[in-house]
This record gives sequence, structure tokens and C-alpha cells, in this order.
Amino acid sequence: PSMLCAWISTIAGGIVVLCVSLKVFLPYFWEDLNYFLRRKRSKATVKKWAKNGILSMIDLFMQTVEKNPHKPFLIYEGTVYTYQDVDRRSNRVAQAFLHYGNLKKGDTVALLMDNGPDFIHVWFGLAKLGFIVAFLNINIHSRSLLHCINTCAAKALVVGEGCLGLIEKEFIFNLLENNVAVWLMSTSSPSRHVHTLPDKLDKVPDNPVPSHLRAVTDTRNTALYIFTSGSTGFPKAAIITHLRTLVVSLAFNQCGAVSQDILYVTLPLYHISASLLGISGCIQLGATCILKKKFSARQFWNDCRKYNVTMFLYIGELCRYLCNQPCKEEDRVHKVRIALGNGIRPSVWKEFLMRFGPIKIFEFYGSTEGGLGFLNYTNKIGAVGRAGIFSKFLHSFELLKYDVWKQELIKDENGRCEKAPIGKPGLLVFQVTEDAPFSGYVGNKEASEKKLLRNVFVEGDVYLDTGDLLVMDEDGFLYFTDRVGDTFRWKGENVATLEVAEIIGMMDFVQEVNVYGVSVKNCEGRTGMAAIVLKRYHAFNGERLYKHVEDFLPSYAQPRFVRIVDAMQITATFKHQKMHLANEGFNPEIISEPLYFMYEPARSYIPLTREIYQKVVSGEIRL
Repeated sequence: PSMLCAWISTIAGGIVVLCVSLKVFLPYFWEDLNYFLRRKRSKATVKKWAKNGILSMIDLFMQTVEKNPHKPFLIYEGTVYTYQDVDRRSNRVAQAFLHYGNLKKGDTVALLMDNGPDFIHVWFGLAKLGFIVAFLNINIHSRSLLHCINTCAAKALVVGEGCLGLIEKEFIFNLLENNVAVWLMSTSSPSRHVHTLPDKLDKVPDNPVPSHLRAVTDTRNTALYIFTSGSTGFPKAAIITHLRTLVVSLAFNQCGAVSQDILYVTLPLYHISASLLGISGCIQLGATCILKKKFSARQFWNDCRKYNVTMFLYIGELCRYLCNQPCKEEDRVHKVRIALGNGIRPSVWKEFLMRFGPIKIFEFYGSTEGGLGFLNYTNKIGAVGRAGIFSKFLHSFELLKYDVWKQELIKDENGRCEKAPIGKPGLLVFQVTEDAPFSGYVGNKEASEKKLLRNVFVEGDVYLDTGDLLVMDEDGFLYFTDRVGDTFRWKGENVATLEVAEIIGMMDFVQEVNVYGVSVKNCEGRTGMAAIVLKRYHAFNGERLYKHVEDFLPSYAQPRFVRIVDAMQITATFKHQKMHLANEGFNPEIISEPLYFMYEPARSYIPLTREIYQKVVSGEIRL
């Protein structure tokens, strides 16, 4: 007995010492382990699905319909749509295209639709026929839309009812001339060659189409095209495979979500966050989604209380807009426990928690085209993720030394890249392997290849260039610093400066233009500013430029400031220098050259005076 007691005491003492040691030397050990095990379980789940014939998101949806046909899937403007309702309605869409569409499995159909049940009905209906579905940003204009449709070789375009006013007849006829069928969510048509969908849905049955049409033979095949802005100018169509849709649908599992949760989605469905994290995530959980046409800060918490919301998706601006609302006694009266998203600033994060209660905020890092990312599973304020002790078993990434001024990687004498030290910003790259492939962009091999870095550390290795600068602290937490190159982020959207410059360069008084992002106090990201060299004997015309950018650019890409310069500074390789311009910002006390401000009441770019500058930085004039 005494020997047994000694053994028990020794073991107990060892456990205590181990726990104390872990707490001191590896304070996040148990959280790291828990996250690692959840990721491994997710990977095992995808393999199990494959063995059971679930190879696509639609397969997963059909399984959920079978398990919970009468459970609410979508609630939109007070109307409840069960999983069975959505299944049958999407069957009608599939039947309509099968009878009237003249398309075949593997063709691409583009969607230009705002948020609503019809977006999901059409998406699922097309997927049931084995079509690749391309999500189009409803904020872009005809020129970019045409580029997107041509890039993904779409055979048809479906235009939602809320987007009919965005499409010009000339644009539709241009598509028809290029043999792109046009379908409208309307009972009236501008031409007998343009299809109307609602009337055909009433004529066809809601029976399932043959299952072989949606059968997936390889999960690496393309399911979706989701467009992303990049430094090459026009939007690029990121290839989203069936495997990627399944993997992303499991994201909420890492946050502890369950089937009883209710998700609030206010982000646009053409974004990967809303469509795959949100809609596919609900399907995987068997949960309910409260879908909104668009975000409303004033209505947000009322909806959360009305529908017993427990989770929501966010971008940084969303949380800031909520914090900017007047304080109310019922601010903490809600059931929200999980928020998943990216881009929230530390100051907003702290204010959000203090005001709205102990909500677990899961900040993540990821990109549309990149299959890998990070999740801040510890909820540490400010971090976008963590490189825990088990992370090397999940993915391989590095932070590389980067010269921000020259906008190039710093290499050693052998031409190899160098790792950024702890506490210093570095370019984030993910290793491309068979288990972590990069699918690239459709119809743009040059842009796809440009995203890859080869022979980074050794001959033959390949890494994906994210174009983002991150910094890692001593505890392994990762923090987003900035984007590099020609892209900056404003209003939750990536703005490609080359595309904006090309549009502004169309003006007859513009000789040369350099577009960049500038920081504005208390605003997320950077807003657009254009340095312009005027043509000889030409004057700047603020009214005409305002009308021009309003017609050709989405609101988030329209430069808020203009700077008139005599000559453009360039690098040795004839690239525009942006850093010094961005650093100088738009302060008229620092800049002696003429400055202009995009002033909506006047519908013009007006002279940026010191008074206007103070109103902008104080927040009196909101951007």
C-alpha cells in the first residue's frame, strides 16, 4: 500500500509539474492542441464524405435536405424557406434550364444577383445540372462585367430582379452578339432573344433532375468562379474547386458552432465569405441562416433579437459601423456568441466587446484564390491567426523579408529569399504542394503564374505570394500589416489601382495618372487618391471627373482625393513610385500642389481647403 501511495504521489506530482510547466512555457498549449484536433477531424470528415459519395456542396445539401427537410434553412424578410423548399425551388430552376437553356454539363453560367433566396435557388439549380457558376460583383460597371463574362467563358448570364437597372440594353445586345444567353428574373424582356425566368419556373415541375448531371468525378474539378480584384487591373476569376467548397463549409466547426445555431448574413453573396463560409457553413451544420438584402447598422441588433441570432459574419467596417450607432440600454440583450470574419481593428474589437458583451470573435486570414489561411482561435485581440506548436503539421508558410520602398523581396547573395525576423513585417507566402494546391485564375495564366514564387529557399520549391505583409510576435501570433503592390483595401473591397488609373486616364485633360491609397483617421483600410499630370494647355475639370468615375467605377474604387503634379516620379524600372505620395497623404498644409476632394453634394471634385481637411480627419465629413 505504501508503495502504491508513493507511485500515486509521484504521478500526481508529475502531472502538477507538467501543468505548471505548460502554463509557464507553453501557455497556449491546450488551445493549440484543441484547434489542431478540430482541423484533423475536419480533414477526416471530408474523407468520410468522399467515401459516402459526397463530393460537392450540392451533394452535402441533398444529404441535409434528406435529414432535415422541414427545418428552416433561410429566413428572408420574415419569410421562412425550409431545406425542402429551397431544394424544390432550385429543382425548378434546374428543370427550366434543362428544358429552355440549350446548355450542357460543364458550361459556365454567370450570376449578377443581389442578396435574396433567388440567388441561392439559381446557384443550386445550376449546380444540379453540373454547371460551373460564376459570381459577379454587382457594384462593377459594364466594361468590367464584360471582361468578367469573357474571362470565364460564360455561356449564359442570369440577372437578378434587383440588378435589372444596372444593365444597359446595349450591354445585353453585346452579350447576345457574342452568343451569351441572357436570363432575367423578370416577366418582361427588352428583346425576344432575352429569356425570362420566373414565368418558366411556373411551367416546370419541381422534380429532381437526373442525378448524373451533377455527379462529380473529381473533387479537384471547378465548382465556382469567384472574382477578386488584383494588381493586374481587371477582376480575376479565382477557381474554386468542389474540394474547397467542402473544406470551407467546415470553418464554423473550428469556432464551436452547432446545428442549433442561427447565422446572420448581411454580406453580399457574391463574396466567398457569405456564400461559402455562410451558406455552405449552414448546410454543413444543418443550421438556419437569416439572410439580409444588405447590411443595416440600425437594424442589426433588432434582427439579432427578433430571430435569436447566435452567430454572424463580419468585415472590419461592419463592427465599426455597429460601434458608431448610438448607445442603447439593450445593447447587450441578445444571444450572439460567435462572430467570424476579418479586418476588425484592435480598437474597434475592444470597444465592440465592452459594449456588446463577451462575444467570441474569430478573426481569420484568407483570400479568395488562396486555399490556406489562419484562424485566431484564441480570440486574442488584434491577431489574424496563430502559428502554434502544431501548425507545421497543418500548413507550411513563411514571412519573407520585403523592401516596401522598392516593392521587392530581399534576397541573399545566392538569390534566395530570407525569412523576416520576429517582430518585423514580412511578405506572407504559403508553400504549394499536392495537399495544398493553387488552382489559379481561369483564362489568365499570366496572372496565375505571377502569384507563384519559385526557388524561394531551395531549387524547385514553390510558394503562393499572398501580396500581404504580416508580422509575428514572440508568442506566435500573426498580425496583418498592409497589402503590397498596387492593391489597397477600402470599404471591405480590394481596389486595383491600375484599373482605376486606366479609367481616369480616359479623360481628355489627363496626361498621366498614379493611383494609390491613403490613410484617413478613424477609417478602415485606405481610400483612393489620384496624382494627375495634366495635358499641356488643359485645365482640371472636377465636375467632369466626378461624373466619369461615377459612371465607370464602383463607389469603393472612386478616388476621394486628387493631387495635381507637374511630373510623375518613377523607379529605375519605369514604375510609378507610390510610397512617398501615400506617406504625404492629402494634408494641404504639407502639400503645396493643388488638391481636390470628391464632394458629393456638389457632384464635383472641389478644392481641398484646410477647413475641409479638418472636417474629413475629424469625421465631420464622412467618407
